[in-house]
Amino acid sequence: QLVESGGGSVQAGGSLRLSCAVSSSTALSDLCLAWFRQAPGKEREGVAAIGRSRNTNYLESVKGRFTISRVTAENTLYLEMNNLNPEDTAMYYCAAHLNPACTGLGVPQYNYWGQGTQVTVS
Repeated sequence: QLVESGGGSVQAGGSLRLSCAVSSSTALSDLCLAWFRQAPGKEREGVAAIGRSRNTNYLESVKGRFTISRVTAENTLYLEMNNLNPEDTAMYYCAAHLNPACTGLGVPQYNYWGQGTQVTVS
């Protein structure tokens, strides 16, 4: 089970930190984890992924502004978002899978999804 929190409304240039609480029989460090987002009328897109070795992969438009991390002891995935702009407005989802190859940003790769948390930037 994946449960997101931390979304909200911020002004352009502001920051938010999203959290995803992970309930799983598999250790967090053995999961491939990622954040996705979906804006109204647009397809869901991968924003950031973190692999088992903590290697990361980011959507080009968020590089240098967003940071994905996980804290195994907390069973929590994070997305730190800085210098937000209105184009970042979307529902943000965390996702997970157990396949061998991690850090992909393709929707079909992920089997487990949270319900999302809304981020609005004005």
